Amino acid sequence: MKKDIPKYGANEVLQFVGLNKLAIEEQMTVNQLATKEFEKVERMLHNIVSMIVHIKEYAKEGGKNKYSLHVRVMAPTAIIESCKSQDWDLTRALRKSFEDIQNQIQHKFHSNATKLHIPHQKGGKRKREQNLMGSNQY
Repeated sequence: MKKDIPKYGANEVLQFVGLNKLAIEEQMTVNQLATKEFEKVERMLHNIVSMIVHIKEYAKEGGKNKYSLHVRVMAPTAIIESCKSQDWDLTRALRKSFEDIQNQIQHKFHSNATKLHIPHQKGGKRKREQNLMGSNQY
């Protein structure tokens, strides 16, 4: 299902698999949370091709259902997938999976702007150049 994200003015692809097997209230919750989290991921990865949210529902003999979520984000440079989220609460499982996606994006693209990278310069080349010039300082 293609979603129109009005904030960005573009037709982005946000697909749900297994959403029609859930109750209507759960469908609305997943739709709202996934759209909100999609915007967060879009800010981190500026060129998302598609995002697929796969929801699996496991019905036990008791009264509660267990949910398993697999989220896949596809960008031109990488495919990031989270399949670690399983919980009895659907919203908690959804938040866990998107948090894992965001952590993987930060890890993969090193988007920590607080750490300034200064290239390490050893004097190896300069020593050789100065020795060729006749300077015996080293």
